Amino acid sequence: MIKIGVTGGIGSGKSVVCDILRLHGIPVFDADKEAKKLNDTSPFIREQITRHFGEALYSNNKLNRRMFASIIFHDQEKLAVANAIIHPALANYFEEWSLQRGEQPWVIIEAALLIEAGFHRLVDRVIVVSSRADIRIERVMQRDHATRSEVEARMRNQLPEEEKIKLADVVIYNDNRLSLIQQVDNFLQTLSLHL
Repeated sequence: MIKIGVTGGIGSGKSVVCDILRLHGIPVFDADKEAKKLNDTSPFIREQITRHFGEALYSNNKLNRRMFASIIFHDQEKLAVANAIIHPALANYFEEWSLQRGEQPWVIIEAALLIEAGFHRLVDRVIVVSSRADIRIERVMQRDHATRSEVEARMRNQLPEEEKIKLADVVIYNDNRLSLIQQVDNFLQTLSLHL
């Protein structure tokens, strides 16, 4: 099994690329969605988050994500604590998920923080989806109904795109000039040669 990591800055179009990969029948582990589930369901994560950040973050057995984001995205130390709680649990869950799909030739992990969380060490190939910062900001403001400053704060907590590209095996450009479908197809054709 070949494990592929798909990453890129917030609003770069990672999910669109992963949707195209899903259409090819490749299982995709959405790290952000799975982390949200784990934050709500894992007794260990809940215990650690409430110990470090307070009981008020949970109500009706769900983490208040907006409140949590407002705490961690403006304080590097708190962000590091949150990541140290969530990332190892998520990495273990991805490994279990991959084992359950052992018959598949390829699996994908989609993760905004693939490199920052060290998840790139769990995969055989890294795809970086690249898009200009101004386009990404507009996309996220519309998608999340967020302010420009909220989006920019989240961007500051991600590795700069140039640094991600240095660790990429493949860069897919989501700049409205090149076909995403064609770029994904080219990648899959190259990958097929290594099966």
